[in-house]
Amino acid sequence: MSEFTISDRHHLDAAPGWLGLGSWEEANDELDNITPQLRGHPEVLGVRFQIYAKAEKWEYAVEVARSISELIPDNPFGHFHLAYSFHELKRTKEAYDVFICVVDKFPTEHLIRYNLACYACRLGNLKEAYRWMEKAIDLAGKEDVRQAALDDPDLEELWIQIAEI
Repeated sequence: MSEFTISDRHHLDAAPGWLGLGSWEEANDELDNITPQLRGHPEVLGVRFQIYAKAEKWEYAVEVARSISELIPDNPFGHFHLAYSFHELKRTKEAYDVFICVVDKFPTEHLIRYNLACYACRLGNLKEAYRWMEKAIDLAGKEDVRQAALDDPDLEELWIQIAEI
């Protein structure tokens, strides 16, 4: 893949600034000014995902996240965003499937296990959800994960059990 020109880098760096100002449209325009051959670069796609997420265009976000996960399969970024996009579309089983396929590839990522707990809980698999939560806590530490879980509506059906951990 080609290197970014100074102009391309300027547009790529400007896009998150527009997002920070609340303008996903301007951020999108910045990315559209990048050399066409570089628009499929993982860095560009990462910002494009953020734009679609801000705009709540989840179908597009799915496609961008899928591309990222295929371009850099050993980086959890694309997988996280693909699962998140599916979940936002109320396609939680697909979100679960994304993580179940890569969980062993990322043995130190507690957030994959945490999200598997969320998705399993939403799918009504409470015992499995609890097992994933225990694994997330083992990796990340009890207090951080436990507190987040007790505030997470996706885990509401497990709040009593989580409080006792």
